[in-house]
Amino acid sequence: MKKSSALRAALLALTAFAGVTLSSAAQADEGFVSLTIYKAGWIIGGSGGGGTLTFRGRSYGLSAGGLDYGLVFGGSKTVLRGRVSNINRPSDVAGVYGAAGAGLAVGGGARAIVLTNQKGAVLELSGQQVGLMANADLSGLAITLK
Repeated sequence: MKKSSALRAALLALTAFAGVTLSSAAQADEGFVSLTIYKAGWIIGGSGGGGTLTFRGRSYGLSAGGLDYGLVFGGSKTVLRGRVSNINRPSDVAGVYGAAGAGLAVGGGARAIVLTNQKGAVLELSGQQVGLMANADLSGLAITLK
């Protein structure tokens, strides 16, 4: 009899936890992000730029900047557009996004990336990269609201 009571209590607790998790996920929303990033470097590189977040009918200015370390050579301009998901408010987009990657752009090329910050915001971006850039590096991108 004690085992069935304990099992019933555990199932009730699990159901309550799942309900809270699902309700918070259901409240999360998504928006649209447009970023222009300029990148240059030789072994150690830097990037900077800005863009906009469109969320619930309003536009918010974004600043972006970061560092790259590894095989970095050249300079490029990348224009990215896409969606941001799992956000509840505009400030959830702000944070540090990390990535490891490799690429080569001579003249122009396509670029796609998926990044997540510490708040759980997920950026799914794609666009065009123009310039001369070769990289196999670890990079970090910090995005802030203006």
